Amino acid sequence: MSALVAMGLGWVVLAGGFSAVALSRLLRRRLRAVEPTRVPVLLLRPVDAPSERELENLSRPIDYAGPLEHVVLSPHEPRLPEGVRWLRSDPVAPNRKVGHLMHALDTLPRDGRVVLVVDADVAVTGALVEGLAAPVVAGAALSTAVPTPVGERALADRAVAGLLRRTHHSFRALHVMSAGAKAVCGKALGLSTRAVDELRALADHIGEDLELSKRLHARGLDVELCEVPALVPMAPGSWGAALERFTRWMQVLGSHRPGLYPTVPLLFTPTWPLLALCLLTGSIWLSVGVAGLLTVRTLLSWRLTVLSTPLPPGEGRGEGIGFATPSPVLWDWLLGEALLLAAFMTSLVRPSRVTWRGRTYALHSGGRMSPELGGGRG
Repeated sequence: MSALVAMGLGWVVLAGGFSAVALSRLLRRRLRAVEPTRVPVLLLRPVDAPSERELENLSRPIDYAGPLEHVVLSPHEPRLPEGVRWLRSDPVAPNRKVGHLMHALDTLPRDGRVVLVVDADVAVTGALVEGLAAPVVAGAALSTAVPTPVGERALADRAVAGLLRRTHHSFRALHVMSAGAKAVCGKALGLSTRAVDELRALADHIGEDLELSKRLHARGLDVELCEVPALVPMAPGSWGAALERFTRWMQVLGSHRPGLYPTVPLLFTPTWPLLALCLLTGSIWLSVGVAGLLTVRTLLSWRLTVLSTPLPPGEGRGEGIGFATPSPVLWDWLLGEALLLAAFMTSLVRPSRVTWRGRTYALHSGGRMSPELGGGRG
């Protein structure tokens, strides 16, 4: 047996074991009914320059039984329906999202309301509001929802949806496999008073959701996963835009969690390199091992698909927003792995700076960022 084959078999065992553990945990996981709540909610939607799709999301009616104030935070007043409030906000903080939120929380009375923060590309439903608010009411420091792209059509969109819904990079899978601080996606959050206090110190961080989870965990505070997905209706996108987005994610991961950064090719995207190694070596044993890995990962993709597919309208999770017929599971997760692997490889040769929300920043250890001299808007 050659050294390459031995190395490949070891890699198969490592990645296959990782997938098998994740699959086992997800098979044991059952979706719980969302606890009904009518707690007063302050819903904040930070956005700089909303697209047409985002304006549609911001205008969507939200069927929530309790008191709800829906506030859009942006430098210029967008086109909004009656009942949705605009608050002018043009922060100077490097992390403009955190800047928007701190301005809103310093301006608007909270009066015992639960604070929810949801990005403009998410289609908010009453079920999502309940799902995010209920854990905070029950004592969680932070609640987070799984970003779930829907309505994918183009190949790049299928890759993004496959990555976020049907691979190990799904936040549902990341949550069950997290050791220590829980995986958190900042697209949809429920914030306790303690989380708000911690967030104030993160105005110079990119990946503030990662850092917030880390700080709350260090203080022994709970982060809860919302059972209701954060639905993200997709507009047609390009492969280049998707690659740029996830390359930035890889750069942020390398800055925040350098110990986890090498696990991306080892555990999250091993399938394509191992298939190439099979072709290169022609080893039967390696081919059998990779076939086993493909089987386990396809089963994992199937389980994640089941857990991330919203119920029909009226059954409490998705409310029927923007769903197309699910795409073929096999191709989607393979496309997703290919996208993440390409993003990881690109991040290896990128300088330690990111262009984010139209501005270019130097990236430092721990996710801190500083405006590049002469960078300005990028």
